Amino acid sequence: MHLFLLQIALALLSTFDPTVFNDEWPDWRGPRRDGTWHEKGILRTFENGQIDVKWSVPVSAGYTGPTVEDGRVYITDRQNRPEEVERVLCFNAENGEKIWSYSYDCEYIGVGYPAGPRASVVIDGDHAFSLGTMGHLFCFNKKTGTVIWSRDLNREYSIRMPIWGIAAAPLIVDDKIIMNIGGTDNAGIIALNKNTGREVWRNLDDDASYSAPILIQQAGKPVVIIWTGQNVVGIDPENGEPYWKVEFQQDKMIINISTPVVYDSYVFVSSFYDGSLLIKLDERTLTATKVWQREGKNERDTDALHCCISTPVILDGYIYGVDSYGQLRCLDLMTGDRIWEDLTAVKSDRWANIHFVQNDDLTYMLNEHGELIIARLSESGFNEIDRDKLIEPTKEQLNRSGAGVTWAHPAFANKHVFIRSDAELLCADLSE
Repeated sequence: MHLFLLQIALALLSTFDPTVFNDEWPDWRGPRRDGTWHEKGILRTFENGQIDVKWSVPVSAGYTGPTVEDGRVYITDRQNRPEEVERVLCFNAENGEKIWSYSYDCEYIGVGYPAGPRASVVIDGDHAFSLGTMGHLFCFNKKTGTVIWSRDLNREYSIRMPIWGIAAAPLIVDDKIIMNIGGTDNAGIIALNKNTGREVWRNLDDDASYSAPILIQQAGKPVVIIWTGQNVVGIDPENGEPYWKVEFQQDKMIINISTPVVYDSYVFVSSFYDGSLLIKLDERTLTATKVWQREGKNERDTDALHCCISTPVILDGYIYGVDSYGQLRCLDLMTGDRIWEDLTAVKSDRWANIHFVQNDDLTYMLNEHGELIIARLSESGFNEIDRDKLIEPTKEQLNRSGAGVTWAHPAFANKHVFIRSDAELLCADLSE
């Protein structure tokens, strides 16, 4: 009898997923980089049609989405006066008080849309890792802001600098920090020791994209998926060697921004000019094959989905994403055929953006107007439940006919949402 109970206990432990109860947001798009939030006891509608802002603090311009861990919020920004500097900032998540900040000289050379840094601060253990637009990499003590080590990746790896600078958040795997930087001399992707900053490996001559790498399990092995300028690649995190590679050339320019989305054994990516690609991962061997690739005639006459900034979400065999001019679309996963299109979630404009975060059966959507939408997405259509404007768009990221945008990805942690613009970082309470 005791053996039987022990077997049951071991079975339960083997199926326990600790991230289900993890309500922190220590990384790009959440703890697993998949845009899901497992918090319970949060609002499913907004009382009186609005959300109370708990606190707001001034910040400077930047595209960096906040990360939240252990009672602290981390962002980066840029200041032009009196000198050009990038800053890494840490705030108290409860009241917005600044805990520490660190600034360093950073002249933007040849960078389009120079409003500020792009890559989210990544928290791992006692460390906070920050990667700036020109390739400045820092490892901080997350509590004090003390620099543990730093590297100037542009100087050291002669980066073929993308037009919008380095944007992909570094990925921590075991004792390595893996980055998509487009360096020369076979340094398209590099891995450094996260504790010392020393190089562990480098591989590929691919150009950098703006898409953050993700870690998955395939055929019982850890695989890092990186969407570079030319390929979607599955690599061994230990040595950087590719297990598989699926070509996805960008004909007009490299505008690979959205993060690869994994659903069952499929990987989906989408770009502004060159449309979408669906890949099938073999579940027994470390191989991958193309299922379909679809591209419209141009950025106006699109096919399937042409994403810009937004990363799609896949639910119950359907893809939901934002097309080139703000069209919210639903596609059949296996074919890419359009099921429906909605024009109410965000105003139509070139590069119009929505960030999706899934919580149980509801999708929280932050559009570029600073509106947080609670919705239910299904093949039947876009069911908007509630919407409230939380933050005013600003003009440094993009001046849309004087209206501005807010393009930074929000963070959801401890029953709160954290949103930033070029002028402020705010926290709003989403608890029931």
